[in-house]
Amino acid sequence: MDTIETIYKRRSIRNYLDKKVEKDTIITLLKAATAAPTAANCQPWEFIVIDDAEKLSEIKEKFNFARYNAPVAIVVCGNMKLAFKGPGKEMWVQDCSAAIENILIAATSIGLGSVWIGVYPMESNIKPVKKILNIPEYVTPLGIVYVGYPAEEKEARTRLDEKRVYWQEYEPSRKHRTKDKPIIGHY
Repeated sequence: MDTIETIYKRRSIRNYLDKKVEKDTIITLLKAATAAPTAANCQPWEFIVIDDAEKLSEIKEKFNFARYNAPVAIVVCGNMKLAFKGPGKEMWVQDCSAAIENILIAATSIGLGSVWIGVYPMESNIKPVKKILNIPEYVTPLGIVYVGYPAEEKEARTRLDEKRVYWQEYEPSRKHRTKDKPIIGHY
């Protein structure tokens, strides 16, 4: 599969086969994550891999919007001791988001399914994850990526909307339909 095709094929998969994901495969995903760009090469990311059924159940119990049957969860965290300092201190969010996207694309490219569960910035999501996983105060969980062999297949797609593309400058007079949706934590 070429890169563009893989990007279009990447979809949020919420139903998985009861099949273990091999450790070497997980390491491949982590290598892809750490190939992401990072502000000033800070590399603030840290990863907690969960493949223990009991620990996965604890996580799922706290997130009613994330009770999928994936055999692996990768919690992507930002370590503030490693993050960019000063006015750009929030760049860790972009760095770790790029790492998550690399995991999602890499998973698709090797035949795995995945879904990104948002944690940060909602304190009601951050607190239970930190407690369950014993995460120190200077580390913030950005998101959870569930990974596994997909039990569903979705069509490849892109969501390009020409109305959202501007050439040379923004056109404030252009009208868009808005969607007032509550944030529930997954992408």
